Amino acid sequence: MDNFKSLIGEEVNIEISGRIFFSGILIDNGLDILVLFKDKKYLYIPLIHVHNIKKRIKNYAEQSLEAPKDTMLPFQNEAESISYRKILNNAKGQFVEIFVTGNKSIHGYITSVLNDYIVFYSPVFKTIFISMQHLKWLVPYTTNSTPYTLNNTNLPVVPASIPLARTFEEQLKKSIGQLLVFDLGDNPDKVGLVKNISNNIIEIANAEGLPIFWKLSHLKSVHLP
Repeated sequence: MDNFKSLIGEEVNIEISGRIFFSGILIDNGLDILVLFKDKKYLYIPLIHVHNIKKRIKNYAEQSLEAPKDTMLPFQNEAESISYRKILNNAKGQFVEIFVTGNKSIHGYITSVLNDYIVFYSPVFKTIFISMQHLKWLVPYTTNSTPYTLNNTNLPVVPASIPLARTFEEQLKKSIGQLLVFDLGDNPDKVGLVKNISNNIIEIANAEGLPIFWKLSHLKSVHLP
């Protein structure tokens, strides 16, 4: 937990998976997550995706980044050290932006936190199962704002109506025989009818009826079309 202690409160540059770079003020860190303040937002970034972090060296013409004015951080209890799972549990039911794959953020809220995946409700994609190892960052919404300015009628709290398994693989096994979309459909071969799941391998039939085999550990999210 003390790995980055010397950088708390400092302006830093961070590289995360996908050659993504952030600059901001390091606010806090735990064993498996850190908090970066950037553009008036708090980014909760799991350490599994952090490649490197270093103090930001400014040239004489650059202005210093503005530190947050809030003393209490979202999703955190001041007396507790933070962890990835605690943040996910504390964020349940609150509007957030999360980033998982491609160039798309997903807006909505977490309804459940299981062993290795979360259940997320999005007004666009509805219920999504997201592997915890692939969630790159999470950003809480500001108070009283909602995704797409939707009201409560159009954005109700709708938890998954199906029974939830403890693991991502076991949950997907419940969908054998169904049409699923993986990774928000970023690849035509990630949309198909689930034929079989065994030993971390899923077989789907694509639109042409061809069998496609994917390793589950490389699939980041899944939802019904």
